[in-house]
Amino acid sequence: MKNNRITIFIGLLFLALCLGACAGIDFPDPDPVEEVERETIFGPGGIDLFDDETKGGRAAREGGSIGVNAFLWRATLDTMSVWPILSADPFGGVILTDWYSPPNVPNERFKMNIYILDRTLRADGVRVSVFRQVRTGENSWKDAVVQAGTATKLEDAILMRARQFRGRRAE
Repeated sequence: MKNNRITIFIGLLFLALCLGACAGIDFPDPDPVEEVERETIFGPGGIDLFDDETKGGRAAREGGSIGVNAFLWRATLDTMSVWPILSADPFGGVILTDWYSPPNVPNERFKMNIYILDRTLRADGVRVSVFRQVRTGENSWKDAVVQAGTATKLEDAILMRARQFRGRRAE
């Protein structure tokens, strides 16, 4: 067992010495490659993570440089801040919450899937799906009907908050 450790140590030391010796070698530059403009799945200009909003870039026009409208994204996270977030994808515009039981109704729990559908701040740019369950036993839950209009009220609250964020930026 001790000989194995010594052999491994000597091997690693030898490898480190070899790599260190290669560090001083000056390899010639490869032939320059001509850049060709090509079409990508991200569209013209590619992904724009760090668009400068002060220069009138796409981020300034559309409310951010993430994959969806930044005002809708921020408003959604702000509006749903009570719910535990299970997953949030700012490039795909999907926010999934975990089950949450409001303190005043411990025998019910809710879960939401929120989709931001556009890069512009529009009334149809956000879609909310609400799921509800009621407790049927100690650790068992049963799916229940969500009150009509609940998803629409949440969408309206998100849109109103997004407009507030946009208004603050204009000031």
